[in-house]
Amino acid sequence: MDDLTSAAPALTGIEQLRQMMRGERRIGIGDTMGFSLVEVEDGRVVFAGTPGLHVYNPINSVHGGYAATLLDSACGCAVHSKLSATQSYTTLEIKVAYHRAMTDQTGLVRAIGTVLTVGRRAAFSEAKIIDAEGRLYASATSTLLVMSN
Repeated sequence: MDDLTSAAPALTGIEQLRQMMRGERRIGIGDTMGFSLVEVEDGRVVFAGTPGLHVYNPINSVHGGYAATLLDSACGCAVHSKLSATQSYTTLEIKVAYHRAMTDQTGLVRAIGTVLTVGRRAAFSEAKIIDAEGRLYASATSTLLVMSN
């Protein structure tokens, strides 16, 4: 068979995420916003990035969309780590709370995503963004739709 994609075995969600962490698969939004997947476990992931001027808003601080994107990625990929090779997901709802402003002086931040529950059709997860000293910058809860491929 010449078509390598159809010959390749399907990967579970955690296997896909581990490929991304090793750089074998790209995360386009991470390239765009300057963050990467740095830890993957069953039901838990960590993204890391350093917010800078490239994500500033007109009021001279890091745009809330940077935090929201990190949190959505962490919530979603935590659920992704629990899925079989025949499942996928999409975010239905995310609620973000901003606790502290980020600037280009904040330094490295980590978005830690954790699964709360995964059911047949819905999953629930949470995430938080902290800096190197453990200060909380933003948090989120998310509801995700689990689908069979």
